[in-house]
Amino acid sequence: MLLIPAIDLKDGHCVRLRQGRMDDATVYSDDPVAVAQKWVDAGARRLHIVDLNGAFDGQPVNAEVIHRISEHFPQVPVQVGGGIRDEETIEAYLNAGVQYVILGTKAVRDPHQVNDFCLQYPEHIIVGLDARDGKVAVEGWSKLSRHDVIDMAQRFERDGVCAIVYTDIGRDGMMRGVNVDATVALAQAVSIPVIASGGITDLADIRALCAVQDEGIEGAILGRALYEGTLDLAEAQALVDNHSAGNG
Repeated sequence: MLLIPAIDLKDGHCVRLRQGRMDDATVYSDDPVAVAQKWVDAGARRLHIVDLNGAFDGQPVNAEVIHRISEHFPQVPVQVGGGIRDEETIEAYLNAGVQYVILGTKAVRDPHQVNDFCLQYPEHIIVGLDARDGKVAVEGWSKLSRHDVIDMAQRFERDGVCAIVYTDIGRDGMMRGVNVDATVALAQAVSIPVIASGGITDLADIRALCAVQDEGIEGAILGRALYEGTLDLAEAQALVDNHSAGNG
C-alpha cells in the first residue's frame, strides 16, 4: 500500500484545511518544494498535490509551483488535483512531468467527458470522489450533489479511470480516524484501485487500512497528521512494508 503525503497549495503556500474550508487554513510552509523534499527524503513513493485555489476558481492557480515540484523530483510520481477542467490543463501537467491528474468537480458535473479524457490519456486519469454521508460534493466541497458515491465510482470505472481517490469530507483535516468501513464498501464495489483520504491520524489508522488493503485499497493520502507530527512517514511506510512482506 502506498502512503502518499499531501501538499495542499493556497496562494503559493503549503497549507491544510479543515473539512475543505478555505477560511480555516493552517499555513505550514511558504516553500512547497522544500516540503516535497522532506517527504521524498522520508521515503515517499508518490506525492499528492492539490491546487486549492484552483479547486474553487475552476482553473489552475498554483500550476507554476506544481511544475517546479514535479520537475525537481522526476523519480517520484506526482498526482495533481484542483481546477482541472479541460484537456489543455491535463496536457500541460503531463508535459511538466505529472504522472496522474485527478478530476473532481469536472468529472461529477460533466461525466461524459471523463471517458474522452481516459481514451486520450490512458492510465493518467484518476477521479476524486469527495463524499459526505454517501453523497458526492463538488466545487471544493462547497456544494453537495445528489450523486451517490458508489454509483459514480462504478460509472467512472467503466469510463476507464485508473483509480479513485475517496475522501470522507467529515473527517478530512479533523484527525478523527479514517472511515475504514466506507472506504472498504467503495473498494468492494469497483475493481480499480481506491486511494483512501481523510482523517488518517496515527499508526492505528495505518494498521486498520493494512488489514483491509486486499479489498482493493491501493494507498492512503496523509495530510494533517504528517504536518502535526502525530504520524511519522518513514515509520508508517515501514509498518506497511512489513505487513505486505508478512502477507507475501
